[in-house]
Amino acid sequence: MAALSDIITFLDRELNTAGIPDYSGAMNGLQLENCSGRVDRIIAAVDASLPVIEAAAAGGPGLLLVHHGMFWQGAQPLKGAFFKKIRTAMEAGLAVYSSHLPLDVHPTWGNNICLANVLRVSDLEPFLNWKGMPMGLRGLWNGSRKELELRLSEAVGGPVHICPGGSDRITSVGIVTGGAGSEIAEAAASGVDAFITGEGPHWGYVLAEELGLNVFYAGHYATETFGVKSLAKEISRNFDVEWEFVDHPTGR
Repeated sequence: MAALSDIITFLDRELNTAGIPDYSGAMNGLQLENCSGRVDRIIAAVDASLPVIEAAAAGGPGLLLVHHGMFWQGAQPLKGAFFKKIRTAMEAGLAVYSSHLPLDVHPTWGNNICLANVLRVSDLEPFLNWKGMPMGLRGLWNGSRKELELRLSEAVGGPVHICPGGSDRITSVGIVTGGAGSEIAEAAASGVDAFITGEGPHWGYVLAEELGLNVFYAGHYATETFGVKSLAKEISRNFDVEWEFVDHPTGR
């Protein structure tokens, strides 16, 4: 069992939670503390949704570590499903910590680097800036479009939707996990042969064809399971607490 405050200090420092810009609804950091101030297990999940919190609560007290927190819709009344979510977590002794872009871009535990490593993309460097900060990674990869599809599908554990807008031979890849499919123009301008993300708007596919870019849509949820798992494993190693993953796919 570890002190919640010690784990939060570790997470805030290592993720640079205060120093990385994000969407206002992300509210990165500790979103809900528990009464005991202690943590005897880590539960990793992509979303702090009601089904996830109910599944985590069934195991008793712990720290729920998520990528998408409880406040994406901004301030709202504590009633209905939102009230039930908060009540369920509090009654079970669950604390909740959320890390969105700080976890996406982390050089060791982030979604981007973890996916790039699984795909064996080499010579990685920053890719696609947002508010002065690179959102993703780009690097070298040598193979056919079909070979990349198969490797990516294996990495995310499911089918990959492809816009075959560019050459069949791929030597460079850009990666931004999650919902970065609206960044097609910037990705194409960077010169990569293929852009890997989770999902994107309809018009992004059309634009990718026009700009000659291969785009691989591997699922918003599926591309963002890597970071919370990697980070939970690191917390477990540092604080000698067990960890588990609650898998609740959204199909997107």
